[in-house]
Amino acid sequence: MNIVIIGNGITGITCARNVRKLDSNASITVISGETEHFFSRTALMYIYMGHMKFEHTKPYEDWFWEKNRINLIKAYVKTLNSKDKTLHFDNGESIAYDKLIIACGSAPNKFGWPGENLHGVQGLYSIQDLEQMERNTKNISSAVIIGGGLIGIEMAEMLHSRKIEVKMLVRENFYWGNILPREEAQLIGKHISAHGIDLQLNTELKEIISDDQNRVKGVLTNKGEQFECQFVGLTAGVKPNIGFLEKHELETERGILINEYFETSIPHIYAAGDCAQFRNPKPGEPAVEQLWYTGKMQAETLARTICGDKTAYNRGIWFNSAKFFDLEYQTYGQVLPEINDQQKSFYWEHPNGKHAFRANYSSKDDSISGFNFIGIRFRQIIAEEWIREHKTIGFVIQNLKKGWFDPEFSKAFYNDISHSYLQSLKSGNEE
Repeated sequence: MNIVIIGNGITGITCARNVRKLDSNASITVISGETEHFFSRTALMYIYMGHMKFEHTKPYEDWFWEKNRINLIKAYVKTLNSKDKTLHFDNGESIAYDKLIIACGSAPNKFGWPGENLHGVQGLYSIQDLEQMERNTKNISSAVIIGGGLIGIEMAEMLHSRKIEVKMLVRENFYWGNILPREEAQLIGKHISAHGIDLQLNTELKEIISDDQNRVKGVLTNKGEQFECQFVGLTAGVKPNIGFLEKHELETERGILINEYFETSIPHIYAAGDCAQFRNPKPGEPAVEQLWYTGKMQAETLARTICGDKTAYNRGIWFNSAKFFDLEYQTYGQVLPEINDQQKSFYWEHPNGKHAFRANYSSKDDSISGFNFIGIRFRQIIAEEWIREHKTIGFVIQNLKKGWFDPEFSKAFYNDISHSYLQSLKSGNEE
């Protein structure tokens, strides 16, 4: 069996490794135009900040691939001929496949803003983007970041580490206000501002202004304000990186359309990770999952199907984590910006504004549906267990200590949270 994988990110490489574990005889080839070897994409910022070198971001030694008989090709796929089961590269070469896995990741969004293609304007996703950012930010003094997502805050911290003045244009009322409840969004926004980042809330980009050398010199907002800068970071989300399939018969919408087995509209072609879109996602689950751990889970499941054990994907309980400078965030289950009529929510925040806890639960039977932790490390296995087993909010409050990742530092938090919850019951202040 000749298996070809497009993309050497977490999804493509996890799939290759797991296929090799399950099938010692399969021919496995991984194609990537970005880099020859797999690296940790989340570590790009640390290269820029001087904490790591590129070689430190590679989880496996270079000899690993040959030892495990995983062939690596550094090239960009130009066209896919599904009738002949052949991929054609930008260098004129080609490769045949029996089964094809497309795991080509994401690309930064562009929305047709005037000036978005000027020199000094870019997104941040690939190693090439990082190299471009090194060039674009050399000897500059000010930057504007468009968008308030996780890539945006990473870029802000990167620029701040080099003493570059940073403004962030955020269209929502609060930073990450489309993801977080108002209290958490406000807390994180204050923390970002305290680190010297100028958050421009309720503000959208209208135009990127050029100098006479086709380089950015500033931005114009929807409020008519003009901010001078020498660099603009486009971090208003990402989209599936499927441009090479634009005229192909493979069915796509936002991403490559797949079923629960990662099968596409064409036999023997599969898609997974950031570039894939579920045709019929489960209720409450996104059609496109663009997270590191979901890419890994998808790849592990797909490898079983590829090797003859057809297995449907089951993500399980939603989980995500992030870091805003030195402030850590974890979420489990469902915590939307607004609760619905069937939910209640308990929220606690430490007076210092660096620690917070939220539990959402059913208004009918008090069963837990989701958690947010800010500045508190909590054990994932415990949080997921309580959600899966429908533990009540009362049980959770009484047993919070079981989940503290650093219990020696969390005793005071537990006492404060417990006291606050009891007070909310007395006063009826639950949301």
